[in-house]
Amino acid sequence: MKALAAEMTNYFSKRLEPLGITVKELTGDMQLTKGEILRTQMLVTTPEKWDVVTRKSVGDVALSQIVRLLILDEVHLLHEDRGPVLESLVARTIRQVESTQSMIRILGLSATLPNYLDVASFLHVNPYIGLFFFDSRFRPVPLGQTFVGIKTTNKVKEFCRAVTNRSVYHQSISHLVMVFVHARNATVRTAMGLIEMAKNHGETSFFQPDQGPDYGQCEKQMFPDGFGIHHAGMLRSDRSLMESMFSRGHLKVLVCTATLAWGVNLPAHAVIIKGTQIYDAKRGAVVDLGILDVMQIFGRAGRPQFDKFGEGTIITTHDKLSHYLTLLTQQNPIESQFQESLADNLNAEIALGTVTNVEEAVKWLSYTYLYVRMRANPLVYGINHKMDPSLELYRKELVVESGRKLDKARMIRFEERTGYFASTDLGRTASHFYIKYNTIEVLHGGDTVRDEEVEELEQLLCNYCELPAAGGVENGYGKINILLQTYIGRGEVDSFSLISDLSYVAQNAARIFRALFEIALRKRWPAMTYRLLTLCKVIDKRLWGFAHPLRQFPVLPPTVLTRLEERNLTVDKLKEMRKDEIGHMLHHVSIGLKVKQCVHQIPSIAMEASIQPITRTVLRVRLIVTPDFRWNDQVHGSVGEPWWLWVEDPVNDHIYHSEYFLLQKKQVEPQNIIFTIPIFEPLPSQYYIRAVSDRWLGAEAVCIINFQHLILPERHPPHTELLDLQPLPVTALGNREYESLYKFTHFNPIQTQIFHTLYHTDTNVLLGAPTGSGKTIAAEMAMFRVVYIAPLKALVRERIEDWKIRIEEKLGKKVVELTGDVTPDMRAIARADLIVTTPEKWDGVSRSWQNRSYVQKVAILIIDEIHLLGEDRGPVLEVIVSRTNFISSHTSKGVRVVGLSTALANARDLADWLGIRQVGLFNFRPSVRPVPLEVHIHGFPGQHYCPRMASMNKPSFQAIRSHSPAKPVLIFVSSRRQTRLTALDLIAYLATEDDPKQWLDSNLKLTLAFGIGMHHAGLHERDRKTVEELFVNFSCCVFPQVLIATSTLAWGVNFPAHLVIVKGTEYYDGKTRRYVDYPITDVLQMMGRAGRPQFDDQGKAVILVHDIKKDFYKKFLYEPFPVESSLLGVLSDHLNAEIAAGTIASKQDAMDYITWTYFFRRLVMNPSYYSLEDISHESINKYLSNLVERSLRDLECSYCIEIQEDAEEYAELPVRHNEDQLNSQLAQQLPLQVNPHSYDSAHTKTHLLLQAHFSHVQLPCSDYTTDTKTVLDNAIRICQAMLDVAASEGWLVTALSICNLVQMIVQGRWLHDSSLLTLPHIEQQDLYLFRTARYFLYFHYHSVPEEQQTQQRQISILELSFVFFIEHMYTCGRTNITNFCGVLKDSFQVMLWLAASFPPLPSIRHASCTFQGPASHRWN
Repeated sequence: MKALAAEMTNYFSKRLEPLGITVKELTGDMQLTKGEILRTQMLVTTPEKWDVVTRKSVGDVALSQIVRLLILDEVHLLHEDRGPVLESLVARTIRQVESTQSMIRILGLSATLPNYLDVASFLHVNPYIGLFFFDSRFRPVPLGQTFVGIKTTNKVKEFCRAVTNRSVYHQSISHLVMVFVHARNATVRTAMGLIEMAKNHGETSFFQPDQGPDYGQCEKQMFPDGFGIHHAGMLRSDRSLMESMFSRGHLKVLVCTATLAWGVNLPAHAVIIKGTQIYDAKRGAVVDLGILDVMQIFGRAGRPQFDKFGEGTIITTHDKLSHYLTLLTQQNPIESQFQESLADNLNAEIALGTVTNVEEAVKWLSYTYLYVRMRANPLVYGINHKMDPSLELYRKELVVESGRKLDKARMIRFEERTGYFASTDLGRTASHFYIKYNTIEVLHGGDTVRDEEVEELEQLLCNYCELPAAGGVENGYGKINILLQTYIGRGEVDSFSLISDLSYVAQNAARIFRALFEIALRKRWPAMTYRLLTLCKVIDKRLWGFAHPLRQFPVLPPTVLTRLEERNLTVDKLKEMRKDEIGHMLHHVSIGLKVKQCVHQIPSIAMEASIQPITRTVLRVRLIVTPDFRWNDQVHGSVGEPWWLWVEDPVNDHIYHSEYFLLQKKQVEPQNIIFTIPIFEPLPSQYYIRAVSDRWLGAEAVCIINFQHLILPERHPPHTELLDLQPLPVTALGNREYESLYKFTHFNPIQTQIFHTLYHTDTNVLLGAPTGSGKTIAAEMAMFRVVYIAPLKALVRERIEDWKIRIEEKLGKKVVELTGDVTPDMRAIARADLIVTTPEKWDGVSRSWQNRSYVQKVAILIIDEIHLLGEDRGPVLEVIVSRTNFISSHTSKGVRVVGLSTALANARDLADWLGIRQVGLFNFRPSVRPVPLEVHIHGFPGQHYCPRMASMNKPSFQAIRSHSPAKPVLIFVSSRRQTRLTALDLIAYLATEDDPKQWLDSNLKLTLAFGIGMHHAGLHERDRKTVEELFVNFSCCVFPQVLIATSTLAWGVNFPAHLVIVKGTEYYDGKTRRYVDYPITDVLQMMGRAGRPQFDDQGKAVILVHDIKKDFYKKFLYEPFPVESSLLGVLSDHLNAEIAAGTIASKQDAMDYITWTYFFRRLVMNPSYYSLEDISHESINKYLSNLVERSLRDLECSYCIEIQEDAEEYAELPVRHNEDQLNSQLAQQLPLQVNPHSYDSAHTKTHLLLQAHFSHVQLPCSDYTTDTKTVLDNAIRICQAMLDVAASEGWLVTALSICNLVQMIVQGRWLHDSSLLTLPHIEQQDLYLFRTARYFLYFHYHSVPEEQQTQQRQISILELSFVFFIEHMYTCGRTNITNFCGVLKDSFQVMLWLAASFPPLPSIRHASCTFQGPASHRWN
């Protein structure tokens, strides 16, 4: 029990600390993280908790797999209700030892048992070495047993209590005595009764504590008379104090409940059991005290250091006296209770994957104590052992009966004909949450309402229940409802039976509601799922859902929380308020900061969704989740915040997708989640994406997916029908050399149907057919002077190895490999008849097609796996085909294109793009295979990748046994590590078989010794070759039958097998640092390896997937997948390549280039996939223009290209010899920087000349003055054209900017220059004169006394400025006197403008002004 686990944890921690051993408690109350478990050497737990832990398969670091010693205390509990849990644990542990060959030692501790040999046999103990049995003779302190029976009726119950207390009293005098009662309130009543009797007899001195240093502390306690109490309802500190006082002798009598006997080792001289009726909350009724409890209590009698003997007294009713007397003296053998829980434990093993059929279940039963006792005492279990000595038939009968029960409850699927079990979501949920198949715990938890409880239940209903309790206080379920609401509302209960029931309800409610939540989620009920998840959190937090979310922070005082609720200050309002505003609103200024901090610590996320239609019935959703709260380790922990996410249809009340995700503490960036959902016509108005925190109330977010502007893709044309033709013989080739290439005599049906088009015509061909249909031979029909493009180097290598022998040696045709690893010289390539290459390599080669004649000579281009257009490497294929068409159009030499693909949904689009007419299009159904394929898809639950992979190992083993027990098997996994783990698990399962080496090859070591090979890139080349040769040559179990390989092998060597198992459809992506799905094409490629044309008449494929993706794979593994373009993401890179190659020279060229691509074809057919809102001509043009602009801008920012966006008028501006150096020098004097790599550009020179014009910078030579005039001549016209465009488009800011530019060009000044500089003859250095004139006049006016100001002769700012300016011009010799009249004329205009520019000063009269200059030049 949990109390004992806590005590033992403290005990072992103190004892083992000097040895550096860490001890931790693992119970329902104490949870540990994975890191804490791995840092712990000893765990103390309860049977139920360890059962729950080991029921869940949690991968190769599973807790159960790192255990080396299992100590079972109190093994004699096998006889009790909890015995089946122990049986299940031991059976699971021993089976694990046998399968993994990793030893786990089992140590069992028990009270004295009569049939200890049976228990030893059950624990697999060697009776000669590991069995130790000591009976009562070996007891250190002999025990005297007294049995007291009381006859009574209900009328004399008080008399009975008095008699019982008197018996206790007489035993207690002068000894340390423990009195065991069976209710917490009975401890106080009994103690008070004993004190009263001692006082009545005048014998209180017998119980007085000894005088000593601790006496004062003892005297302060509840019972200074030497009596104490002890029960689980007391505070831990109070319990510890009672234990300490009793062990020191300060308390003579300790009245306690039975939990003390199982918990602390606290011996006494005498123990007394007062009554044997005990309330069982689980049954909701009073039951007899178990004999094992009696023995445990009696075991506390007698202190080894102080007593020569101990005394045990049991006081019971007279009718039970003989029962306990018989049990204690004769000690009947303990029997198994496993049969009652057989269905639940069988369900647990099926959910775990350790039992998959009746045969395994029968074997599993042989590991239980039930099996041991059935063989030893068959009559007790109603078995005729003579007819069935090994009990195999009876065990099978038990298993089948339990299987039927579970199947009826829909917890498993049981196929009686084959005997196979398969777990369901409901069964897995029941197993993980410890729910019994008949839900006993839910139905029977405190279901009896006693008369004395009714009044208190009514009070609880009034005081603590926020919701109406259906059934009221009279019914059992109403009682549970009231108790649960009381628990949530933190109410107090007085009645002992209600306290027990409340505790029981509280312990189980969270677990049951979690199970109900998972069931509702699996049933896809959105409203119920949301309510149940909220209820789970309500129970966990003991806080109602309508309460303020800040009540989840214990740091905030209750008064503050109450004010928040009264003022209706929601979290959103508080986020917008300042801390001081919050403080004033709450009348508590200093609390504002703390409230503000808490508000920002409530987990919150923002979601943004985009949708892409894959087909008319399937949508891909890309969801960006951005955290919007402040992380605090004390509040949120150090790992992450768990969230549940689901997509719901509000109209149909259905969940289309759900998943669990963890918002990592380290994940600062937004998290991308990609999934698919179904869509139906007519289109719904919207779906909701709802995210709800798994732990926090009030932490949720909703994102709406709107289908208003969604355009579904066009319907796909029908497939090519496979005609019922007579198989064509290879002699149809009409060439003996060609015929000698093939070992078979006839082509298969697909090859027969396409033969004429490929072999006798030059039309382009697209062949879509399933993997394994013989497409490579189809390529050979069309060959010679050909480039064959395979998607991977491994495929290229395979083709080269094959064709070097068959085509080069036999036909004398030159075959050349062209990859990143192998690059022959140009002459070898030019002489080649067949070039086998990868897309990337041919892309690089063909970019310089003008300079490479062999590229222009290519007559046929065969592209294998062309459906990879939709994957990461697809853009390269698009570019190759587009460039091939471009080359054909420029060389007037047609290039035949043959595309080989898996079955496609939109083959017509691909054919149109390749220029294929109807006669060259062959797109067969996925079901058309030379070897028919049988596909099985199994979903596996689990939020984490590694545990999910581990749970797939046993089903993989079963699939091999079922589908391919003696034929080759390929298992595809995602990583090298998974190849090793899978192989080791398969070997472990083989070890439990009767013939563990049924896949044996005696010549190889390690995994090959069991007929299991591994293949991955980490192996040495020699080892890989060895494994490949052995597997290909497999026959009759001489070589490895099972090959476990990474997914790359599916594209590499052609290894057909009878059975293919795809173990998981995800892999770890290092770029995004998370697990992502394989492309659907990869999964199809793996499946295509199933079925060997020469040997098999049928292939088998087993796909093991995450259960939430099962529907997606069900659809697209049986239906063809549409191929979309992936060029959009890397368009900039390919535009750059074409610009560098000279194919693209302008933006219009880039637009034209895009129209050649497959992307453009699909853009029109499936616009919503590429975020195009409608398919009108104008919208498409605008979309492509923006796309080109954005891509080119990205390239320009990366300094890959230079965009010449200037007008064509400036393209002819001459840049003479060495003027790039002059441009560089000129650029240093100008304010705006230009691209330093473009000083030799006419447009850069134009830019510099305009800047020089605005800045009045001296030009380096006269040629530049002429060039400036040329630039200015065109500038106004270009600006006016720009202004017309901006005005017609309504772009106000742009139009104003162009106006400013025109003014700058006309005036020859920058926009930020002083307006005075736009006037003739005024330069930058003259501006101070106007400021000086103004200040002079201002100070002169204010220096005159106020009464004289009106009379004072003054001059205007106009006149004064004029005088200053003329004098300055003359003095500096700025111009000669002869031309001065023209200067004065222009300058007077300056002054007129200037007078209007300055703010008005006090009005003054005009006066004549005399300028004193040379005698011949004087004016008034």
